[in-house]
Amino acid sequence: MHRLLLVSILISVNSFAYLKDKTYKLTILHTNDHHGRFWKNSDDEYGMAARMTLIQKIRKEVAEKGGYTLLLSGGDINTGVPESDMQLAEPDFKGMRMLQYDAMAIGNHEFDNPQSVIKKQEEWAGFPFLSANILKKNKKFLQSQHAYKPFIIKKFKGLKVGIVGFTTKDTPQKTDAKNVKGLIFEEPTKVAPRIIKKLKRRGADMIVAVTHMGHYVNANHGNEAPGDVTLARSVKGIDIIVGGHTQKPLFKPDVQNGTHIVQAHEWGKYVGRMDIEFKNGKWKMVDYELIPVNLAKNLSKRIPEHPEMLKLLTPYQKKGQEKLNVVIGETLTRLEGERSYIRNQQTNLGVLMGLALKSATQADLAIYNSGGIRDSILKGKITYRDVLKVEPFGNTIVTVKLTANELKNYLEIAYRNEKGSGGFPQIAGANGIIKDGKVIELFINGVAVDPKKSYVLAVTSFLATGGDKYFDLSNHQSFYNTQIPIAGAVKTYIKKNSPIDLPVSVGTPFIKE
Repeated sequence: MHRLLLVSILISVNSFAYLKDKTYKLTILHTNDHHGRFWKNSDDEYGMAARMTLIQKIRKEVAEKGGYTLLLSGGDINTGVPESDMQLAEPDFKGMRMLQYDAMAIGNHEFDNPQSVIKKQEEWAGFPFLSANILKKNKKFLQSQHAYKPFIIKKFKGLKVGIVGFTTKDTPQKTDAKNVKGLIFEEPTKVAPRIIKKLKRRGADMIVAVTHMGHYVNANHGNEAPGDVTLARSVKGIDIIVGGHTQKPLFKPDVQNGTHIVQAHEWGKYVGRMDIEFKNGKWKMVDYELIPVNLAKNLSKRIPEHPEMLKLLTPYQKKGQEKLNVVIGETLTRLEGERSYIRNQQTNLGVLMGLALKSATQADLAIYNSGGIRDSILKGKITYRDVLKVEPFGNTIVTVKLTANELKNYLEIAYRNEKGSGGFPQIAGANGIIKDGKVIELFINGVAVDPKKSYVLAVTSFLATGGDKYFDLSNHQSFYNTQIPIAGAVKTYIKKNSPIDLPVSVGTPFIKE
């Protein structure tokens, strides 16, 4: 009887740890999809030094009014800028440590590196990497264990805020298979109810999900895994979702099922700010905005760079610049890699990437996934740095010898990827006609395919192991990983064929009837 009474009292205390009738003021700051942008760009936009000045100013303002702040990241710190990539994002994570992030969601691009590197990055960062739906395969126990910390609870003078992380279920299809070996990526909507119950049992007054799943309008996620809207509609109890992955600016929260969903575009271009008030078990949003960090259209309101952050980051920037600013060739036209173009149509840069793979391996044709092309190359001199910005993943070239029928099947799978998706194919060496999803005419380098012959296909190591929902070729008897780095192959191709003179409009290799 006494024990039951004690338990009842403890539950009551945990449930109402906040002070009755006190109005708590909490400001949630957030960024996502940083992708190696620790330094400002050539137009003096964004960068972590200016971000630090902005965040410190906000923290001071909030504290002076008796409020509290949280700083969260929607993940994908890795991959995108050579100076960062070649140093395993050490400047980025150490910069985030200086910025005093409270937590981040683990993004799919964190797995562009081995798990041992992720562990080291978390040590550099000094804050928890969260994901409740990444589990370790475990043969000894019936139930798999969390591979990373699933959640934390932050306390603000009695107010308890539970922060839970989720990672897109598509991660194994978006990175090198060896980097996710031994891991299970569960559907977040299946894991979330159990975690929310656990947080509530521990007395969380509010629950914030920090996610790397993507914001898809009206939950229309297409070929991608379900995102934040699906999570909000499917699971009760999440107050706020701080998201990432789709790299969209949400200038006002998308409210779904009572859950406020936010996302701050990409690269630290904005810092999201949500001001909320909590009183007697209920919260309300007072204000929300995306604050631009020295974007060109806002340079009249320039944010100065913080000297302490500059002191930390400058040596890393200098080290990277010395190695990457070596001219390797020239292009007479802009090589188009802009996301909105290359994921919807064939571009000259997509063709160049395919030609580089063909040239390095003497393959008959090459397929390159548009999501693997991360930048454009401007007209003029080309440096190795430009190449690494286009292909920052460190992928190698894989070849496989396919029969005419196998090749047709593979091309049909490639073209099932919808426009706008990372799997949308860029093709060099092949063209034809597709009708009702079937290849009815196929030409390899201008010659009609011979049904009795086999053809060598070159793809990235990412695609070869089933990335972007392509067919996994790793068990094919002719599978061969050349170990030739793609960036190196592109560099060699540009050197041999400079000046590059590919028309901006390259046409459509496969006509759909």
